Amino acid sequence: MTSTYQKLALAAVGATITVLGIGGVAQATVLTFDDLPPYSSFSDYYDQIPNGYGGFSWDNFSYLNGAFSEINGTTVTNLTNTGYSNGRVSGNYVAFNTGGDPALVSDSVFDFNSAYLTAAWNDGLSVTVEGLNKGKTLYDKTVVVDTTKPTLINFDYFGVDELRFTASGGVEPDYLKVQGGPGTQFTLDNFTFNETSVPEPSTVSGALTAIGIGVAFKRKLKRKSI
Repeated sequence: MTSTYQKLALAAVGATITVLGIGGVAQATVLTFDDLPPYSSFSDYYDQIPNGYGGFSWDNFSYLNGAFSEINGTTVTNLTNTGYSNGRVSGNYVAFNTGGDPALVSDSVFDFNSAYLTAAWNDGLSVTVEGLNKGKTLYDKTVVVDTTKPTLINFDYFGVDELRFTASGGVEPDYLKVQGGPGTQFTLDNFTFNETSVPEPSTVSGALTAIGIGVAFKRKLKRKSI
């Protein structure tokens, strides 16, 4: 009989954990930007990321093909050796902060896991990423990146509804001066996140009741064992 009570107690607690999502591993989503549509008339070689991509609102983020130096036989820019080319992780498309200005990503509450960042023009570029919820800054991390290769940054920002990216500083290397810049643009690739959800009050109430039942069983078992 005792083992039966133990099993029931564990089952109650286990059900509660499942309902609340405690200890569960949610599947992460990776935005590679490679499934974005071809460029529109906004520009010859880059375009704005449309709102709704990945379920987010995008403010001052654009995308381009880092492998392109020409389109339809017409040279548009030489991206070789820049962070636009070197920052590619999966496929050829990367996101970047238009004009080197601050850029935002927002949605309902989500967890921001990680992303690859690369300086487009300036080595030693500082990129500050803030994670906010309802306008309050919960996280604030500054990283330094170069133009030569992408850097994986693990952010682990939980329960945010907005990300603010701000870049500054750095020095353009001599080998890029003939190609353009300098500038505080950075590239973003493989943006990894988890959607989060808040249980309904009735669900939480039921789950707490289950916890209470489990605790009651454990107390009863202790009394019997004394």
